[in-house]
Amino acid sequence: MTDAHPLVRLETLALIAVGGFAGSNLRSFAMGLLPDVASIVLVNAVGSAVLAFVVYEAEYAGHLGSRTRLVFTTGFLSSLTTYSTFALQTALAATPLAVGGIVAANYGLGLVGVLAGRALARRVDDPRPAGGETA
Repeated sequence: MTDAHPLVRLETLALIAVGGFAGSNLRSFAMGLLPDVASIVLVNAVGSAVLAFVVYEAEYAGHLGSRTRLVFTTGFLSSLTTYSTFALQTALAATPLAVGGIVAANYGLGLVGVLAGRALARRVDDPRPAGGETA
């Protein structure tokens, strides 16, 4: 079947839906465990790290298949992370200091997550020394 076949497109939508269901439920779970701002900062930072890992892993090693990437990137991670809630929390923050803290935490930890995900992806395909003596 070609990619244009209706069943292939239906499979794609189903994969995204499964990933999205899991991601949105995990975000809801995190919001039940932590205060609102902390939970959103956490899911956005973790989501940034995992997204970076998946994207860079595809570039460096390519062990993850296209369907796996689709489930994680378009489905799971797009539902786990939330720019809209981050924007709403920022708009509703009581003080300028709180606004700055929310923005700095989301973007700063998101960037740290991207760098950590990229570093981990680079290590996935690095050959490990076998040990012992070499000639």
